[in-house]
Amino acid sequence: MQQFTSLHGASAQHAWLTIGSFDGLHAGHQQIIKELTAGAHAQGAPAVVLTFEPHPAEVLHGPLKGFYLYEPEEKADLFAALGVDMLISHPFDEQVRTTPARQFIELVHSRLDIDKLWIGHDFALGHDREGNFDALRSFGAELGFSVHQVLPVRVDGEVVSSTLIRAALAAGEVGQAERLLGRRYTLTGTVVSGAQRGRTIGIPTANLKVPERRLVPATGVYVTWAWLGGQRLPSVTNIGLRPTFEDATPAPVVETHLLEYEGAEFYDQPLKLEFVSRLRGEQKFDGVDALLKQIRMDIEQARATLT
Repeated sequence: MQQFTSLHGASAQHAWLTIGSFDGLHAGHQQIIKELTAGAHAQGAPAVVLTFEPHPAEVLHGPLKGFYLYEPEEKADLFAALGVDMLISHPFDEQVRTTPARQFIELVHSRLDIDKLWIGHDFALGHDREGNFDALRSFGAELGFSVHQVLPVRVDGEVVSSTLIRAALAAGEVGQAERLLGRRYTLTGTVVSGAQRGRTIGIPTANLKVPERRLVPATGVYVTWAWLGGQRLPSVTNIGLRPTFEDATPAPVVETHLLEYEGAEFYDQPLKLEFVSRLRGEQKFDGVDALLKQIRMDIEQARATLT
């Protein structure tokens, strides 16, 4: 898959194109991409995705903590797996935000020679979202491309959206997030040194430093798969403030206990967590012994879930 960081560096002929933020690349987004790539490849045309970095919401509201479902490189891997031929991550700024829809489409068409434009049911672009389906069809009739609108995907009767996914994760409902995403939610970060308390009680954990803008699920204990150096390892992940201890943290910490790992230390290494289910909410225990007893029960439940 070709990747470009701006429209101005990209070029294509007779592109089949879709445009959007695609945060989460959820089941609804995947339906658009699948239809786009299948049709494009049947015609020998390139399947192109134009997305934006940062998310337009940041330009409207300023930096957003705990908002993003994926980092750009993670999203790129997902697009590639779906068969996209070219991914353009165009910088979104105030100038782009205020560009009239017609002007922006003309720019896109000049670079990509659009043949067919695929959009979601609620898509609109340009200043004041004036580039809706009807407007885009009008532009297409003048410029020489057709516009295809994909029907929404529903889960449990609700239209799939990134907003619903964020709400599910904020409630710790990782199973619901999985149904909406069409895959398990993942969280990638760098392993950093922690308080070393898990090691002293015989249950060492890897502390994960996650980008501030990434959405971390609600506090609690989760069954997870941990990806480390190409290995997929069963694990139990705690997201919380460590209320049992006097030095409870002011912000949630993500720490993972790998159930089947006996290798060397892996500080400063990337670790990806794949959330399977939530075992329980975070609790404050009377002491370390009560906490340790519960952790051992959590580990057994995790083993049973993952086998």
